Amino acid sequence: MVAFIFVLAILQALRNTIPTMPFNHKLLSTLLISALALAGTSFGQSPVAFSKAIERQFNKIESDIVTTAEAMPDSTFYFTPESLQIKNSNFKEVRTFAGQIMHLATDNILIWSAITGDSVRADITDVNGPKTIQTKAAVIEYLKSSFAVGRKAIAMLTEKNAMDIIDFRYRKLPRLDLAFYALTHANEHYGQMAVYLRMCGIIPPATLVDR
Repeated sequence: MVAFIFVLAILQALRNTIPTMPFNHKLLSTLLISALALAGTSFGQSPVAFSKAIERQFNKIESDIVTTAEAMPDSTFYFTPESLQIKNSNFKEVRTFAGQIMHLATDNILIWSAITGDSVRADITDVNGPKTIQTKAAVIEYLKSSFAVGRKAIAMLTEKNAMDIIDFRYRKLPRLDLAFYALTHANEHYGQMAVYLRMCGIIPPATLVDR
């Protein structure tokens, strides 16, 4: 338990420090690996498994996003703040609530599949996902399938392969770097989804649970 708290403290320090300095993907990944290893060896415990270290954050993010998606009624599933015409605001051509989910899920699939090395479904032609997926039920099913890909990718991460360099969107990045990018990206869109939900008079379920 102490080792786990130690890792969280290091990650929090990195979160607070890195935005103020030029971002270095390889440095961040290396520091994360060192933190995980040190947390185990320094306290006389075996090193923390990468899958377990990432899984807690993954589970929370998945739960927050899926419950938020399910909370939006069918009637407002394609809601966009642009429709409210808020004075001095600029929501022109922003994604709808459903569009947020489709983009989030599609990037989940693309990022996590890059880690596993699996091919993606043929109907994904851009970052907004298959055009044939339209209903709330279908969108949520697609969202859940994207997290299933993520769970598989996390289970594959080990101390030996975490820093293996793979190609992703014309860049060469470590697997661990992509894992944290996927989590960060998903959480960014959860924040937008939560605001959309509140604009429709609904409190995000994760907020109710945390109270």
